Amino acid sequence: MIPFEAHRFYHIYNRANGSEILFKEERNFYFFMQKYKQHIHPQVSTLAYCLMPNHFHLLISTGDHKQAQGLSKSFSNMFSAYTQSYNKVYKRTGSLFQKNFKRKRVDSELYLKKLINYIHFNPVIHGFTNAPGQWKYSSYNAILKQHNTAINCALVIELFDDINNFRYMHQHPMDFSFDY
Repeated sequence: MIPFEAHRFYHIYNRANGSEILFKEERNFYFFMQKYKQHIHPQVSTLAYCLMPNHFHLLISTGDHKQAQGLSKSFSNMFSAYTQSYNKVYKRTGSLFQKNFKRKRVDSELYLKKLINYIHFNPVIHGFTNAPGQWKYSSYNAILKQHNTAINCALVIELFDDINNFRYMHQHPMDFSFDY
């Protein structure tokens, strides 16, 4: 797995093991984000996220070298804390997430914009909603409101030039072909 580097953008994603569900109830989505804010948010800037029943996507910007260096361990701690609580509540044992969460470094502004659009369109792609704003477990609405959020709204809006262009670019999915 590629190591995290300082001051870089990364697409982080993972899914549940097998046919498991990561988020069975509404409170699971909120608990996951609480653990994210506790373990990850102090070390990164978050640009976008989407939590789906069996997987999730995060788009982050790493901090300095020391913060980036400890990020893998912080993610491990977050997944472990979430899994332990989930297992206790639902009387299950074992790993909930697939081993080794995925991370892809984002090296261009175009890729960054496509990824934000892709993350917000995930519920549409999977047939849960007809538009990104209808899914309440993503950063789309938080970016539009720009308050009381851990999302770096200013950076996201700047990438799309302004809030109106952000909204316009989310009316339709962008080309999701990525060169990984």
